[in-house]
Amino acid sequence: MPFMSIRLIVKHPDSVLRERAQEVTKFNANLHKLLDDMADTMYDADGVGLAAPQVGILKRVIVVDVGDEHELIELVNPEIVSAEGEQLGPEGCLSIPGLQGDVRRANRIVIRGQDRNGNPIQYESTEFLSRAFQHEVDHLNGVLFIDTAESVYEARKHDEQERDED
Repeated sequence: MPFMSIRLIVKHPDSVLRERAQEVTKFNANLHKLLDDMADTMYDADGVGLAAPQVGILKRVIVVDVGDEHELIELVNPEIVSAEGEQLGPEGCLSIPGLQGDVRRANRIVIRGQDRNGNPIQYESTEFLSRAFQHEVDHLNGVLFIDTAESVYEARKHDEQERDED
């Protein structure tokens, strides 16, 4: 197994989370290492998405894995090219531990970007994957879920929820 590299996740209110990330123009070993490290960091933190600003790098790079058939998705310079429908649901963020919020998002989006080698890629997504893409793209623009949430509340621990269901 290759050497894993876990990066420190930047926490709110660090100002880097409020800055607009810069477009990636060099598709090289440094970018590949960043993508690998971001995936390792996301999995280590039990997250479903991570944007480069969350590890202190102001580049337009995201990784997403919502546990569906797509598995790990790497997107460089992502841009949402169409959005339709609406969903309201809970979101959390690795940069804002302990809080969740109900955020209204488009239900179906088309997102376009580049892979780690600069080749164009595009995904059509709905529901949870669509929500994850929108959340991560917001990070690239300095927007956090707490800015757009209709309500923000303390995250409930998984075992507390299970106790409530008994």
